[in-house]
Amino acid sequence: MSVRRLAAVQPESFAFTAENEAWIVQQIAKYPEGRQASAVVPLLWKAQEQAGGWLPEPAIRAVADRLSMESIRVLEIATFYTMFNLEPVGRHFVQLCGTTHCMMRGSEELKDVCRSKIGPERHVSADGALSWLEVECLGACANAPMAQINYDYYEDLTPDNFAKLLDDLRADRPVKTGSQVGRQGSSPELGLTSLTDPSLYTRGPSAGGATAEAPAAAGVRDPEE
Repeated sequence: MSVRRLAAVQPESFAFTAENEAWIVQQIAKYPEGRQASAVVPLLWKAQEQAGGWLPEPAIRAVADRLSMESIRVLEIATFYTMFNLEPVGRHFVQLCGTTHCMMRGSEELKDVCRSKIGPERHVSADGALSWLEVECLGACANAPMAQINYDYYEDLTPDNFAKLLDDLRADRPVKTGSQVGRQGSSPELGLTSLTDPSLYTRGPSAGGATAEAPAAAGVRDPEE
């Protein structure tokens, strides 16, 4: 794993909002007395959300204080898990998958789109709208290439539709999540190639007038025999 360090420029302080404080009370209540530290990951995630997508150092200390933990222990967790961003990100944080399936389906070209539209990795665009990072597999291999932007997946990307997607996000225009080519779930892109005979699913009268029945399970006797 690469070395992960806190950003050089940090805010002076961090405090959870009243709404998030109420949420924190609910989270801590899930754990028995003396085990409140078990809530550290959810609290870090909420702190990151409140801070605009990244974890400032004062937020890490605020989580430690809230859970009566040593700050260094919380820092160890924040620097270990790559789900926590240790430096500012854009309003729309693009995590572009570059692992095998996405690479074979064109993610290298999508990186060029990111460099053109946003700039280098970890760079926040001048308007604060976009930043990007190449990441490992995000688990949507059947719809490669894909990217996670904030909390949503965008799949079946091409250089053209990806460039338009970034433009629309930057301009706060509505965008379509999921497949960008209209696939339902992970259905085959070119349509079904097997089990396409409708008779496989017919249970009505057969061509000979008899009723088509599902074949009996192998080795199972009819109780009336």
